Order: sequence, then C-alpha cells, then structure tokens
Amino acid sequence: MDDLPLQKIAISGPTLASLIQRFSFSPGAVDGLLFGHVNHITPSNLSDDFPSTTPTSDSSPFVATVTGFICSGTINSFYDSAGRIDSQALNRLLAGSDQHRTLIGWFSGRRKTQLRPSIREFSVMASLSSKTDLSIPVVDAPIATNLASCVFILFGSPLLDQPIHTHEYRAYQFRTSAQSFEPKSIDIVNIGPAFRGNYGSFSPNSPLPLLPCELRTSPMREDRHDETLGQRKQVSKIQRELDMCTEGLEVGELSRLMGSQAVNYTNGVEDVYEKMLAKIENLARLVEKSSAKVLEQENLNRKLKSKIARFPGLE
Repeated sequence: MDDLPLQKIAISGPTLASLIQRFSFSPGAVDGLLFGHVNHITPSNLSDDFPSTTPTSDSSPFVATVTGFICSGTINSFYDSAGRIDSQALNRLLAGSDQHRTLIGWFSGRRKTQLRPSIREFSVMASLSSKTDLSIPVVDAPIATNLASCVFILFGSPLLDQPIHTHEYRAYQFRTSAQSFEPKSIDIVNIGPAFRGNYGSFSPNSPLPLLPCELRTSPMREDRHDETLGQRKQVSKIQRELDMCTEGLEVGELSRLMGSQAVNYTNGVEDVYEKMLAKIENLARLVEKSSAKVLEQENLNRKLKSKIARFPGLE
C-alpha cells in the first residue's frame, strides 16, 4: 500500500451534523468507523476567456471523502485497552453496515479533554492502517493505487463549562511511513462530492454583455412581423397596465439598469418600488376591512335566520 499524502478530508454538512449529534447525546465517550472513498483530483485553472487554459498537473492531490459512519455508542468497540484491533468485533461492526461502503478510518469523541490524539488512539490507528485487507482503492487514479485506512477525526468539548454548548473537531491522516498523525483541513461539502473537483481557480475575464429588456409576447420568436393584430393590441394593453402600476416608468427603460447609467437610474427604480409596496399595503388593509365587514354581515344574516326559524309561519 502506498503512503501518499491527502490534500484534505471532505465531509458533507448533514454527515458532520449527524456525527456531532450522536456525540452530543451520548452519555460519555464514543467511537466508531468512517466510510467513504479517496479520489485522485487533477488540479486545473479554468477561465471563461478564449482560448481556455489547459489543465495543469504539477501535483496530484488526493481527497478523502467521508460519506457515512457507524457510531458504537461506547469506547473500545473494536479494539482492546492497549489499542490492538479486535478482528471479531470489527467484523461485527462491518457486517452491520452496507457491504458496498469502504472503510477509510475511524473517529473518537471525548468530553472536556485536549483536542489531540492520545497514545491509545495512536495504537488503534497504527493497528488499523496495517491491515492490508482494509486498503482503500483510489478512484480516478492514473494507475491502480491503494491507500491504508488512515483517516481519523477527533471530536471534543470545551474543558470548561460555557453558556453556549459547542463541539470541536479535528481531522488527521495517519502516515504509516512516519508513524505519526498529520493534521488535515476539513472541507464541508454541501453540493455533493461530484462538483468539488471540477474547478480549481476561476477568473472571469470576459465582460458581461448588455442584455436587451424588451417586452414580447413570446421570447422564442425572432420575427415580429409574424405577430397578429390581436397579439399587438394585447401587448399594448399589458404595456399600459404596467406603466400605470409603475407611475410612468416604462418597462423598456429597465435596460438602463445595465451599463454606465445604472447608478443614476437605480434610485428612481427604488423609489417606484417603495411606492408600489405602499400601494400593496393599502390594498391589503382595504381587503382586511372588507373581510371584516363581510364577516359582520354573515353573523347578522345568521342571527336573522335563527329568529325566522323560531316562527315557522314567517318562512
């Protein structure tokens, strides 16, 4: 198995929140297994200018992505007090998980302790990474590459009681060659792992073109001569109604919001927007008053009906 460095460790926001929640509601210290995959990502510097720059491959970063976990609810769940792996207990935990998931490491949660690995955790990680049958195949690697289960995430709580209950976490990669923990940054991914490696650094070089703001019956039509007379009348009617709502501000003038005149024209549009909000507020109040009158009239009609029901001859 190769001992290659990881660039970072990625985990989705819901997965990280679920891990912290299991640690928060546990009565004491906990540990568990981490599942996921390791990707080989070719760095690239993309630009929207033409011609686009070609991807660079000066370095070959590896990113470990955590996609799932198993929390034992206690400690020493798959190892003994000396940190030696208990193969039977580990197989029982792995049997309770999805068979298609790959073990990439483990995690530990301790309360009111320093946020650094202990000697026991070092022994567990050294024993776990030495198991060749649990090696991780690297996805998208140019050549077949396997890594050891080397990811370790440590959770902790503040040493002193605080008004706001917080939890801290730190990720490590265990380097088998140096027999040491190497801190790694955690990338919280909320849009899915597939989008993470598509872009390296992006610099917008092309200017944004001016977009025409014109009112048409159908934006799919390019030839105005095909419009019928009835459609033109309908467009004119809609234009007049919009101009009436905006107090003379024509919809076609919205094109001035883009370009050199945008700064001077924005204040006028904001004033019109505030007036429209005031009209909507007045209209809402009128609707509220009319609804109250309708309810009052319905109550009056109900009382009259009950009085008439007492005298059957008057029906």
